[in-house]
Amino acid sequence: MNSIILVCNNCGTKNRIPADKQHLGPKCGSCKNFISLSGAAVPVELADSNFAAFISQASKPVMVDFYSPTCGPCRMLAPTIDTMAKRFLGRIIIAKLDTNSNQKTAAQFRIKGVPSLLFFNNGQVIDRLTGALSEQELAKLLEKFA
Repeated sequence: MNSIILVCNNCGTKNRIPADKQHLGPKCGSCKNFISLSGAAVPVELADSNFAAFISQASKPVMVDFYSPTCGPCRMLAPTIDTMAKRFLGRIIIAKLDTNSNQKTAAQFRIKGVPSLLFFNNGQVIDRLTGALSEQELAKLLEKFA
């Protein structure tokens, strides 16, 4: 599970924020002030073991990038996914799932090609798209769900 280390602006304490909790508005473990994730957000890394629970409990719309680390278009899309995690923090949860390591979830959603983007709201798939998009195209699409 990936995480972010941030320094509290109020007391200077280093805080480890799990990526799958970043959308909940984290507080400093020492002084309890809110910690700004501005510019530090990352996509949430999902796996077969936590996918269903995460999607069903998400309080915001979720976009999941189903990718393969050996896929050229997936590697080209990765920086755009990272940018969208920062840009849409607090409005849409950006997540990713490695289809090579998590074949059960990929099969459940009938992922036949990567990259595939699935959009969830209230635990249900509301849209899907296969293929790489430009940053502008993806941002425009995400604005519809934000």
